[in-house]
Amino acid sequence: MIQRPALTRDDAMTLLLAAEAEAARNDWAVSLAVCDDGGHLMAFVRRPGATPASAQIAQAKARTAALMRRETLGVEQMINQGRTAFLSVPGLDGLLEGGVPVLVDGHCVGAVGVSGVKSTEDAQIARAGIAALLPAA
Repeated sequence: MIQRPALTRDDAMTLLLAAEAEAARNDWAVSLAVCDDGGHLMAFVRRPGATPASAQIAQAKARTAALMRRETLGVEQMINQGRTAFLSVPGLDGLLEGGVPVLVDGHCVGAVGVSGVKSTEDAQIARAGIAALLPAA
């Protein structure tokens, strides 16, 4: 039997609160989502001023990062290089930078997705959340 780490509710809240703190420090109106390794939502917040669309996009970015086991930036780059087949994959609709997987001992245990500011800033916020949970990452 394979044993691997998994996100707990407390882990998801640590990720969410640390990511939200990064957004607050920069006064960014964003939506933030944390999902498990199967792309299922565990924690979410839409900060004041964040657009309604950002709520769906953040969740999609988190789900895509978890299911692909890679940052959504990599998926976006593959599409931009002509690998457009990703555009038709069911369940993968967060195809822009801002989704970052949470990796523990080589296992993807979930992901953080952020939407609402520049995509590089979305990713910065997601990484801040992950750094709070996994300081050595």
